[in-house]
Amino acid sequence: MLTYLIKRFAPAGDPKDPAYRLACGTVAAALGIALNALLFAFKLAAGLVSGSIAVTADAFNSLSDASSSLVALIGFRLAGKKPDPHHPFGHGRLEYVAGLFVAMLVVLVGGELLRSSVGQIVSPQPTGLTPLTAVILVASAGVKLYMCLYNRALGRRVDSPVMRAAAADSLGDMLSTAAVLAALAAASLTGRHIDGWAGLGVSLFILYSGLSAAAETISPLLGEAPSPELVEKITRDVMAGGHVLGVHDLVVHDYGPGRRMVVLHAEVPAGGDFPTMHNEIDRIERKLSEELRCEAVIHMDPVATDDKRVAPLMEAMTARLREGVDPRITLHDFHVLDRGGRTYLLFDLVAPYDLALSDEALVQAAGYAAKGLDGRYEAIVKIDKG
Repeated sequence: MLTYLIKRFAPAGDPKDPAYRLACGTVAAALGIALNALLFAFKLAAGLVSGSIAVTADAFNSLSDASSSLVALIGFRLAGKKPDPHHPFGHGRLEYVAGLFVAMLVVLVGGELLRSSVGQIVSPQPTGLTPLTAVILVASAGVKLYMCLYNRALGRRVDSPVMRAAAADSLGDMLSTAAVLAALAAASLTGRHIDGWAGLGVSLFILYSGLSAAAETISPLLGEAPSPELVEKITRDVMAGGHVLGVHDLVVHDYGPGRRMVVLHAEVPAGGDFPTMHNEIDRIERKLSEELRCEAVIHMDPVATDDKRVAPLMEAMTARLREGVDPRITLHDFHVLDRGGRTYLLFDLVAPYDLALSDEALVQAAGYAAKGLDGRYEAIVKIDKG
């Protein structure tokens, strides 16, 4: 069904294209609303017939899932709005906000189910499994499995945290429905009422799923580091330029799926032909923009390739700092400047985030390392983070 709807309302396109992502998200969310509304009606009927608090709670969980799908639909629509003077990078982060809202709804449902389950454990009520209830619950589990699979597949295709959250939620619903079915079957066969305990297990799983989904959507809102795969691709594309010697200070700003800004420094020979190198950097920017659907800005850093002191001094300073401070330290943008009878070593020092030393202590350590090489050397250091 979903494949037909996608082909009907979202013809083939680039998964990173906001318009294509909007179409896919709209179809998936609308289908989720319809299926969850049907599940709510059937589960509620089954819960009333069986007298099971877990089945009834599962029904309202499906109703909340319909609300979640509605929020996801609104989120996709708002995230697809074009840039405006107040939001020049578009509204893509609203998709993350929608995902966070969906996750919070899941947490609320889990909390309510936890309360109801504890009440059922304290004061158990008789439950039973009728053939109609069994059929409804089995069908519900199948539908939820289908929803999990299509949300997961689409979430991977268009890199959507909302769809991945919906897939995790649907998987939790499928497992919870299976647990409820097992509890009712056990009550019918053995006379032991474990409905409350089954609801307790289901509620804890739902809470875990909701909190995990919330963490996934909060991270990009806070500003998370780019993936190693993305860093590797960007570096590889930039280094493919004939005049680029190195890449550093790479920053990726995420304004929503398919909406990125990439900023980096590319080292080029100080004695190279400036117009030629500038044209090359422009071509690299265009390539990154086309392949990653991003805004790419590259700053050229001239490197004195004709100064034979640079490479050995950089290697010696790196070795001293790694041995004396931390083996993960790296240096870049290294320059040697002679002024007034002294030699200045200018460079950026990249330190890991978990390094115990303060930036001031790192600068002092770099100064000691420079003096250790030659008393005439002075270090002028800028501290970067990995």
